[in-house]
Order: sequence, then C-alpha cells, then structure tokens
Amino acid sequence: MTATLDLAQQLIACPSETPLDAGCLTLIGQRLAALGFVLETLHCGPQDQSVTNLWAKRPSALIKQGGTASKLIVFAGHTDVVPSGPLTSWHSPPFTPSVRDGKLYGRGAADMKTSLAAFVVATEEFLHAQPDTPLAIGFLLTSDEEGPALDGTVRVVNLLRERGERLDYCIVGEPTSVQRTGDMIKNGRRGSLSGRLTVKGVQGHIAYPHLANNPIHQLAPALAELVATEWDAGNAFFPPTSWQVSNIHGGTGAGNVIPGTVVVDFNFRFSTESTPEALQTRLQEVLTRHGLDVDLVWTLSGLPFLTPPGTLVDAVVAAIQAETGLTPELSTSGGASDGRFIASICPQVIELGPPNASIHKVNEHIALADIEPLKNIYRRVLDNLST
Repeated sequence: MTATLDLAQQLIACPSETPLDAGCLTLIGQRLAALGFVLETLHCGPQDQSVTNLWAKRPSALIKQGGTASKLIVFAGHTDVVPSGPLTSWHSPPFTPSVRDGKLYGRGAADMKTSLAAFVVATEEFLHAQPDTPLAIGFLLTSDEEGPALDGTVRVVNLLRERGERLDYCIVGEPTSVQRTGDMIKNGRRGSLSGRLTVKGVQGHIAYPHLANNPIHQLAPALAELVATEWDAGNAFFPPTSWQVSNIHGGTGAGNVIPGTVVVDFNFRFSTESTPEALQTRLQEVLTRHGLDVDLVWTLSGLPFLTPPGTLVDAVVAAIQAETGLTPELSTSGGASDGRFIASICPQVIELGPPNASIHKVNEHIALADIEPLKNIYRRVLDNLST
C-alpha cells in the first residue's frame, strides 16, 4: 500500500458529512506539523454546527535565513463530504474504505479526500528531497465547502486579507478530470448570481378573471424575453453567460383560484464579460418594461475568476505531461468552488484533481491507477515552481 492510498483511507474513515470535519484536519495537521508547518485552527459558525478550518504555512528557507520574502504556493481543499444517501444502495459502507476491482470506494474518495492525501504526501516527498527549498508552502483546508460555504474558506481568506497576506499560487484539489487524472484542469470558474423574483397580482376566482390579476400571465411575456436574451458572447476562456430558471412557485393548490403571487428562482452563471451590476440592471429593465409589480432579492455567490497561461498553469501542464503524457484541456466549466474566494487574494488559482464521474453518487470511488499519478503531479508542480 502506498502512503497516499493509506492516508486517503484514513481520511475516508472519518465520517465528515458537512459541516463536520470528524478528525480529518487533526490527521493532516499532525503530518504537516512534523514538516515544520505552523498550524492555525479556526472554528467558525454556530456552536452546534461548528466549521473547522486549517491554515498551515511553512516559511521558505530564505525567510528562515533572514532573507527576503519568497513565493508562496497553497494547496486548498475541503474535508467535508455530501451525505451518503441510502446506505442500502452502497456495496460497502460509505465511511469504511474498500479496495476492490482496482478502485478505492468510499464517500469522499474522489471529492476530495484522495486529493488531500496526495497534497500531503507530495509535500512530504518534496521537502524530504529539498528541505531548504526557497518555496514557501501553505495549506488552506475547510469543513464547509459542500454546505453553505459561509464559515469556511471565505473566513480564512478574509483573515489573511486583514493581515495583508497574499498568496502567489494556489491549487484546489477539486475533481476536475474526465477520463484520466490530468486530462482537464480548471483555470477559472464562472460567477454565480441568483435571484428570487416575486411577481404580485390580485388573487381571485378563476371564473371571474376580470376581478383578479393573474401574475403568472403577467410574467409570461417577460419570462420569454429573459430566456431569449443573449447576455454576452463569452470569450476565449468562458462560454456565454447563461440565465436559467430553477423553480417556479404559483397557486394555492386549488384548481379554481387565480394566485396572488408567483415566485421564480433563477441563476446567472456569468463570464468575465459581464458584471453582477450590469446583469441586475438589464434584468430589471425587462421587468420594468413589462410593467410588473415585483419584489426581487439578489444573492451573489461568487465572482468569476481566470488564471490565463503563465507561471502556475505552465508548471501544472508540464507536470501533467511529464507524469502522464497528457496535455490537459484548460476549462472553466462546472459549478462553483472555493477558488472563487481564494482568487481575491491570489492572482493564480487552478483546480486539479481526479476524475469526477462518481462524485456525490452512491459507491463513490477513484481508480487506484489514478492515485499515485495525482500525487506525483502535485510533487512535480512543487519541483517546477522551486526552480
């Protein structure tokens, strides 16, 4: 058994359903402390649902020798996992790591405890070979990524910003690959802007529509226009901004009542070609032009970020090519990640992890053949950035 597989199994055995950490960060912290990392553990959020965050940093040899500041690379990720789902659908218990048929099974195997294990072992190997590296290394880990993400990475980022600490490079261990580890990396993500729109009408009997005002009918033309709107054309790295309705709630449940309101939940996934302010203004203009009486509440979950080819992307691509022979696709597709918070204090953020086909599913797994290459890629990135 390799060191990476062993640590991944130990982490999977911790039942860390969000927002619980269940001892994962203690395991990781012990390994990092032995390497000379200074650990800061932050417990945030309500007492009954406390989130555990870890900021660990090992200064470079240059700092230890009284020299000038050096580049800082941070490995970032989360120990929390989504609920297991029906236990009867699992072929083995979700928090009992199981190796069979060339795969490691367990909740978090792909998202993202194997990445965390690979981070740690890669760092151990790198520092054993280069104990006096000029590279400073950090770990930013949380147990609040799969949940609301209000007391996790964003809290640590805010603390670092207040201190004036700035990261140079960050690798987030999200499962980004498709078929084989390293075939795709995320060099950015779209922003996410949600809204809850309440269109107000007048409730009444369905047989007397002239005495009521049906908000669903009032909404329909505006909704059709919003669906057909081109918000932007995207760019070389991002697809066009999309607007999607996730829920529509209207009616009292009775078949003979015109409702007094209709509520629409929607979301923009937007590129760097648009701003939240511009999207809000354009949508409001449509509602106003259609004469709708509305309440509208906005929630900005994250801004888009992009790391174009440069020092970090080049180091990661070279590491993947050397380890696997693959040339990774650069992509900004998919959902949000904690990279959206880290990008506010770090100019170069990428996401790199194992294949994601089984994440959030029952019988989540990772192929054993993907584990050591992932660790070796992270190790090679450290090598590349230290030269």
